Amino acid sequence: LQMELGLEPAPRTPIAAIVSRLTSQKGLDLVERVLGEIMEQNISLVVLGAGEARYESLFRWAAWRYPGRVAAKIGYDEDLAHRIYAGADMLLVPSLFEPCGLTQMIAMRYGALPLVRQTGGLFDSVNPYNKYEDSGDGFGFMNYNAHELLFTVQHAVELYANDAPAWGRMVKRAMARDFSFRQSALEYEKLYR
Repeated sequence: LQMELGLEPAPRTPIAAIVSRLTSQKGLDLVERVLGEIMEQNISLVVLGAGEARYESLFRWAAWRYPGRVAAKIGYDEDLAHRIYAGADMLLVPSLFEPCGLTQMIAMRYGALPLVRQTGGLFDSVNPYNKYEDSGDGFGFMNYNAHELLFTVQHAVELYANDAPAWGRMVKRAMARDFSFRQSALEYEKLYR
């Protein structure tokens, strides 16, 4: 997948993915504000999506500016989306608002840890990493702020590079999550009892 997308594989370099409609609602203005600082980290970025011309242009430019480290595929391809989830280490979802959100749940099934703004369905479905309790299945930040996104990315990259066992435990927890209707039905049943 890395070669197909034009990324240059590098040891211990996490791949962050954005698989999304490219719209303001998805928090891409935050990414835009700190993209240069994100790319100062030891990280690669893969973007798949289509939407507002502003963001399509941003990610095309980023692929040109950071060759081998950023890949942008404008459009949508279901097969490629699933291969990106499977090949990514983390999924960026810094949404302004998100009533439900599916990408974070799909990514978790593949072992890509979601990095989200804790709002709506993202808040409900992603448990941020807590090193003191050795818990969590992703990363989160609360305020709609570009530098909070940046600091969360930096934290994730640092954990990936320096604590592979903790990262591995998070991946196992994420992959074990059950977002099925069966699980929801059991929760409703408990509520009514």
